[in-house]
Amino acid sequence: MTIKATPVTAEAFAPFGELLATREKASKMINAGRCERHHALATVERGGGEAIISIFRSEPVSLPYDCALLERHPLGSQAFVPLGSQPWLSVVAHDEGGKPGAPIAFLIPAGMGVNLRAGVWHGVLTPLDQPADFLVVDREGDGVNLEEVAIAPVTITA
Repeated sequence: MTIKATPVTAEAFAPFGELLATREKASKMINAGRCERHHALATVERGGGEAIISIFRSEPVSLPYDCALLERHPLGSQAFVPLGSQPWLSVVAHDEGGKPGAPIAFLIPAGMGVNLRAGVWHGVLTPLDQPADFLVVDREGDGVNLEEVAIAPVTITA
């Protein structure tokens, strides 16, 4: 199976979570009018655990890329915010009876993050063409919060 990665939009990504980027207009000005606050871009779903902040460093892929593993975190959301200036790939899938459906690939522009809702199937962290660091906000606590499923490889193209 081959799918084409498409540029991400808030509407297309909405079933899976939120885009983390500034809005056209700031929610309010703070710090004596020197700082725009783009407030509450997403909600951290904690499922009884604690919200934690980590940095993930990931090896890159190039397109075409074969995606063969999807995972989900049923107890908490997971946000990824790139710390560099390169675009990256987000692969997601709808849930179909406890298993991932057909993958969908989004090209995420440099400087934009995503917040995946609890239970959303997604591919592994996928920077394009060079290693990248990501600030990650997710859940830590009791319970099983990671499910991984090997899938028939899906080739993703630009």
